[in-house]
Amino acid sequence: MSALFAHMVMQQSSMAMMLLGKTAHPETGQVVCDLEAAKFFIDQLEMLEFKTKGNLNQEEAALLKQSLMSLRMAFVESVDSAPAPPQSRPEQGSAPAGATPSAEPNNPATAPSASPSEDEPRKKFTKKY
Repeated sequence: MSALFAHMVMQQSSMAMMLLGKTAHPETGQVVCDLEAAKFFIDQLEMLEFKTKGNLNQEEAALLKQSLMSLRMAFVESVDSAPAPPQSRPEQGSAPAGATPSAEPNNPATAPSASPSEDEPRKKFTKKY
């Protein structure tokens, strides 16, 4: 049973790494980046960690803990590197739709007007005096 558990943890970890773009797809050889699907696999391993707490031997617990740590770090790296191009593309797409010459000089002015809709949850934690 211990080997089966280790195999399952490694399988989930491999799928998450592939979906984070850290390893190539085995059949196509293409790098896939699907953060939502990767988060799903990481969440499954976190659920396993929570539900099996106290029921695993040291080796199983260490494998699960180490896998989760490496996946979380890879997820953070992917989130930091992946969203920059998609965010800049919609801004560039929205800037020419409004006015290309005026959007470039007023880029700081247009960014706050665009970001309040994106940063509405942040408004809950800011104070204005």
